[in-house]
Amino acid sequence: MKIILTARAEKTYKKLPLNIKLKTDKKLQLLLTNIKHPSLRVKKMTGINRFEARIDYHYRLTFIMKNNNIYILTIGPHDEGLGKL
Repeated sequence: MKIILTARAEKTYKKLPLNIKLKTDKKLQLLLTNIKHPSLRVKKMTGINRFEARIDYHYRLTFIMKNNNIYILTIGPHDEGLGKL
């Protein structure tokens, strides 16, 4: 299994502050090794076939799992990270 960032996720990742990038890197590794880890707080989003995970209190990421890969769709502050903006 590997993690693949979409173009949108790569673009928003580059704009993140350095401390959030470091946290994101740690959470992505955790996502690969233990998707059910409590600090990720992974849950299925209502009404769509997408999952959300927590980077920290203010930042989120969304992803889908397909063909044994994890595709990161969005990364960012709460609403932006959930793809609501």
